[in-house]
Amino acid sequence: MRALICYGGWDGHEPAPVADIYEAELKARGFKVTKAPSLDPLADEKVMTGLDLVVVNWTMGQLSDAQWKGLSAAVASGTGIAGTHGGMGDAFRGHCGYNFMVGGQFVDHPGGWIKYRVYIVDHADPITADLKHFDFESEQYYMHVDPSNHVLASTPVEFNGATMPVVWKRTWGKGRVFYSALGHNAANFQVPEVRTIAIRGMVWAAEGKALAK
Repeated sequence: MRALICYGGWDGHEPAPVADIYEAELKARGFKVTKAPSLDPLADEKVMTGLDLVVVNWTMGQLSDAQWKGLSAAVASGTGIAGTHGGMGDAFRGHCGYNFMVGGQFVDHPGGWIKYRVYIVDHADPITADLKHFDFESEQYYMHVDPSNHVLASTPVEFNGATMPVVWKRTWGKGRVFYSALGHNAANFQVPEVRTIAIRGMVWAAEGKALAK
């Protein structure tokens, strides 16, 4: 399988080191991986046509019309898309089409860097199977979320008592979409559950391409 990792945007999320983690984990599972510190490949039809997976790791920034057209067409035709934290959930603010595809958009992280508990909601799904609830220290994302998402894990938000989804999956046309709000920086991926969820989600998203044919 072939994967493209586009990384960049705000440096605070350590896009390059996190992209290196994704690359190593995907290569270990047999993927051929291309990393690009640019969004330009999204507008290249030849690049996008041959992909099983696009990993978006780009905080904030803007998508050009050509980049959005290339990305949305690829996913709609079966290419998977996956990402974590601000690299995918706080990307391209205000782009309604992208927000609809991802199934959510970052609003805030009340309290900043805090300790909180992540509850596994779906124990049968292959992305979260065999995982237990776990404690985590990072930013706790408060997001606008699509009610049609298949939520895999959630967390209680202290300031208003809401139950906030932190991991979900969905579809966009024939393509699979995976998102995890966990993973602020490279160090967060040393937490086994965070790393496992992210990589399993990416593999799940990529596997949809073969089924879409």
